[in-house]
Order: sequence, then C-alpha cells, then structure tokens
Amino acid sequence: MIAVAIPETDVLSVPAFSARERPAAILDRLWHEPAESSRSASLPRFAASASDDVESADVDVLLTRRRIALRDALGASQPVINREHFAGRRDALAQLISAVEQQRMHVVVYGERGIGKTSLAHVFAETAREARYLVLYGSCGTEARFDTMFRAFAARIPRLYHKSILPNSPEAESGGHFDTMIEEHFGPRELADLLSEITGTRVIIILDEYDRVLDVSFRRDVAELIKNLSDRAARVQLVLTGVAQNLDELVGYAPSIRRNIMGLPMRPLSMTEVREVLAIGENAADLVYSDAAAKLITTVAGGSPYLVRLMGYHAGMVALGARNATVTEAHGRAAVERVLTDWNASLPRRVQANLAREEARAQWPLLIAAARAGSSADGYFSVDDALVELGPGHAAAAVERALRQFAQPHDLLEILDGGELRFRFRYPGVSALLLMSAAMAQLAA
Repeated sequence: MIAVAIPETDVLSVPAFSARERPAAILDRLWHEPAESSRSASLPRFAASASDDVESADVDVLLTRRRIALRDALGASQPVINREHFAGRRDALAQLISAVEQQRMHVVVYGERGIGKTSLAHVFAETAREARYLVLYGSCGTEARFDTMFRAFAARIPRLYHKSILPNSPEAESGGHFDTMIEEHFGPRELADLLSEITGTRVIIILDEYDRVLDVSFRRDVAELIKNLSDRAARVQLVLTGVAQNLDELVGYAPSIRRNIMGLPMRPLSMTEVREVLAIGENAADLVYSDAAAKLITTVAGGSPYLVRLMGYHAGMVALGARNATVTEAHGRAAVERVLTDWNASLPRRVQANLAREEARAQWPLLIAAARAGSSADGYFSVDDALVELGPGHAAAAVERALRQFAQPHDLLEILDGGELRFRFRYPGVSALLLMSAAMAQLAA
C-alpha cells in the first residue's frame, strides 16, 4: 500500500491492517458526523451550590450527592492532594519516605505525564507535615530563577530554627524568617551555608514540574546546592519531580551528586492498583465497577493514574445517569468515547481534517508508533525511536520520508533539524488521541 507521494522504492511498507492497527471506530464518528444540537425547554442550572449543598427541588438529591462524591473521589482535573483519595502508589510513597527519613537522601521522582508525580508529591508533603517536617512546595515554570524561588522558600523558614537564635531571645520573639538573613546576591554555596545552620526541625523543599525549567544555570545551581547541603549534612533535603525517562534527563550527568540522590521512577499502574483507585470511587458514590469495566479502563489508560481517574469518573457518571449501581463495560466504552470526543474537539479543525485524511489512515501504525516514541519530556523523537516502536521489517529511510510527509506546514508533526533529526507532534492532544485509539482497537481485536 502506497501511503505517501514518494518514489515507489522509498515507500514505507505497511502490511494489511490487523484489527488492532485500524483507527478506532469512534474516530470515524468524530470526524465525519457533525454534532447535533437540541433545544431544550429551559436553560440548564447548577444542581448544587458553591458549598456543594443540594438546594434545588428539581433534582434528585441522593443522585446529585453521589455525583458530587464521585467527582471528589475520582475527578482528574486536579492532582490528588490528600491521602483519603490517594491509591495505587503505596510502594512509591514508602520508598520516598524511606529515602528521606532513613537514608537522608535527596530524591528525583520522574516518569511520563499523568503518571502521578504531583499527586505523590502532595500526599508525601501531607505525610511529612504530620511528622513535623517543614515542607516547602514550589511549582517550577519556564522562567524560574534560582535566586527568586529560593528566596521565597527562605521567607517561609522561621528564624527561630537558626542555630544562632535562642528560643527566648528577643530575635526569636520578634519573628522573622530566613530571607532576612540571606545576602542580596547569593548562589548555591551561600544558600547552603545558611541552610546548614537550621536546627530543631528538618526541611523538605519540593520542586515540582522541574522539567519545565529552561534555564541551564538554574539546574546547575540546584545540583550545586544538593552537593553543598549533603557535604554539610544539612537538615534540608530536596525532592524534584518531572517528566523524564531517566534520571539524567532531569539532573544531567553529574557524578559529584549521584551518591546524594535517589532516583524514583514512577511505573504504570498494575491491574490491582487500578482496582485500588476505582475502589475510592466505589466507596464514595456507592458504585461497583465490574471486572470488564475495570479491564477496559486498565487497558485504555495504559497505567496512567490520570486516565484511570478520568475514565473511571466518566464511566461512573454514565452509570449514575442510567441509575445503575454497577459500572459495566458499556459504561466504560461510553466514557472512552466521551474523552476522545473532548480531546478531538480541543484540536484545531485543520488537525482533525489531517487525521481524517486517507494518508493518515494508511499510515496509522506509524503515527501510533510515533506517539509512543514521543513520550520524552520535550515530546521529541528520532527516526530510530519510531523504528523501535514499529518493530522489525521497516527501513529507516522510508520511515523518515513518511514522517517528513506529516511535517509539512499546518500538518501533524514539526521538525527539529539541528544535529540529530527529530520530530514532535504539533499538538500533544494528537499523541494522546492516537494512543487511546490504539488501545481501543486492541480491545476490539
């Protein structure tokens, strides 16, 4: 099958589709059926107040409360911030606590997007605060600066914890924080000198979304801070979280700090762990997820806690809407279609049209392989990465030509042609849609 307009000798050979390679049927409906709109007699209203009280006489109070409970238990729009709704990461939490408490190490938590890093960080922070650690949390951005961020952290450490301040001294009674004791211009060495004077408590600094930092000097200064804190046996430890496939992607190759850092990779959830997550929704909303529904959610989510919660929530809402106490496989499929519909709608119209083109459908296995290959922090992948995902039997030159065909202006991919040739999907939602489509096709096989 010739899928792109290139010489026949260079065509990427794609065998006849197996059932698992075809685009999921839902995508045909998304791309070719216009959405129908209906006009109701009255405009929609909120079922509950901002305080989650059900006040309207026009709604089923018990059903509305169950929906609210399910939202609070499995809602995926925000990370889990308390242990009540935390599940499936018991081992990771235990390893993180052990590394900080028993080994006094700094920790780097890494993995794919949606794998539960931020939720783990929040629940770990809650657990550490219960043990009277002083936990300082910060979310990194692309413009993060070392001095600005760590001065803000210092402003949250009371001066009372400095060795030079006696508990009953005027300095202790007057309050104040460590930012008043730091120099106007400081670097990692000066900051480590100050933090090494902490006594009477232990401080944990969490740098979430560390992969978003673009400033190379910021990362270099953090590595230097870790080294200096460790050399001084300071009562301060750092926990970094970020999207990465390995430790070096986040902290770089820094042999001088390797003995001070523990890498904690976040693995995909197992079927048992998915069941633990769904059980939170079951207990909250008085539901039961059938084995078939749980299997479908596990397969389509690919071990992502975010997707487990998202589809578990939508499947539960479909069941509640049908006034069923059991969430069935049909409810799960309806949830997947809802998620795919939302993702597709979020894409520009030209991207939807490009995905529906015959060229894209003919090269569906390649696009899915590209989506799997682009799971790194920056989303870029090479021809070799795509070849690994495609499996044996494909020529590198043909794969490159086919990928370039999808990298034309306003198409699906963009090219970074500096040094090693690399590709990336222009919109992350395309990659997510492709992977979920592949999982749905696998279930249909």
